[in-house]
Amino acid sequence: MKIHEYQAKGILKKYGVAVPRGESVATREQAEAAAQSLFDAGATGVVVKAQIHAGGRGKGGGVKIAKSVAEAAELASKILGMTLVTHQTGPEGKLVQRLLVEETLPIEKELYLGIVIDRAEAKPVFMASASGGMEIEQVAEENPGAIVREYIEPKLGLGAFQARKLAFRLGLKPSQINEAVAFMTGLYRAFEETDSSMIEINPFISCTDGRMFALDAKVAFDDNALFRHPELKQLRDVSEEDPLEVEASKYSLNYIKLDGNVGCMVNGAGLAMATMDIIKYAGGMPANFLDVGGGANAEQVTHAFEILLSDKNVKAVLINIFGGILRVDTLARGVVEAARKTKIQLPIVLRLEGTNVEQGREILKESGFNFIVAETMKDAAEKVVAAAAA
Repeated sequence: MKIHEYQAKGILKKYGVAVPRGESVATREQAEAAAQSLFDAGATGVVVKAQIHAGGRGKGGGVKIAKSVAEAAELASKILGMTLVTHQTGPEGKLVQRLLVEETLPIEKELYLGIVIDRAEAKPVFMASASGGMEIEQVAEENPGAIVREYIEPKLGLGAFQARKLAFRLGLKPSQINEAVAFMTGLYRAFEETDSSMIEINPFISCTDGRMFALDAKVAFDDNALFRHPELKQLRDVSEEDPLEVEASKYSLNYIKLDGNVGCMVNGAGLAMATMDIIKYAGGMPANFLDVGGGANAEQVTHAFEILLSDKNVKAVLINIFGGILRVDTLARGVVEAARKTKIQLPIVLRLEGTNVEQGREILKESGFNFIVAETMKDAAEKVVAAAAA
């Protein structure tokens, strides 16, 4: 689960991570009041920042500096309600419904800090780079040596010696090392205690007066751990997510929208990946990743079908099920019920194997619908790609 910058900074502040003074606002009037408060507190300028779940906001026109209260109010009125297009939003962009108004700071250096889980090492890795303010993917591609890493033993946590090593590698002044160590230690505590999957500070800045701040912050949480953090679950902004993905989550379905025209319903993430691959090999393009899971019931299958058909780009559907815990007859009843409920007109190709497969095929045969049953995955992929192109 992703959250907004202002929410991330609110969490990090609780762990002693220094962030600029600022306030989240949703109207021009609130932005004007927030700017006035910051100027009254001694700020020499304010930054008006669009709050969307995407990077590249500055390049898209969603981050502007104001030197007066009136200018801040004017910028807020322009940014609020705009559709902000960045390299991460896609051409459709995202509607800006909230802003962060915060103080400007006397920046000396822009650096980078990030923590993610390295699945190959099965450990968190703390990354740092002197190339802050840039996309870290670009830095990794053009100059991999510019990123330094410290792997963290989960039982031990981030050691002070590791934080010092990172701080020195960033080229910080000796007088800033202790503060940087405290900053990084707080960052890792936040990562661990909130069950984050990623925390990124880009840029992490040092100021001309020696202070250090998280000028920007991105935090994502492990969905599987949110049951432990009801207070974090409340931070979810469903308006920033694809409506079909939100709908799928209500029924414990794993759905990710893609760009093709072949809808995919499978049980199991590995089978989903294989199904998308074989559709590509057959010359088609998957429209989604939809995993109904191993223990889905007929009702969940029905909802999954409705979600698939809500995507207007879908021209044909491939149902690829290996019945284990999810029996094939249960899947078949769900498919038939969904077909009746939605009055489906699209071609449906099914490849079914596993528990109660014969009963499942019989249910489909007696349904009265013209389902296309394939024998193998290759056969199913070829048939659904041809049907989508017809």
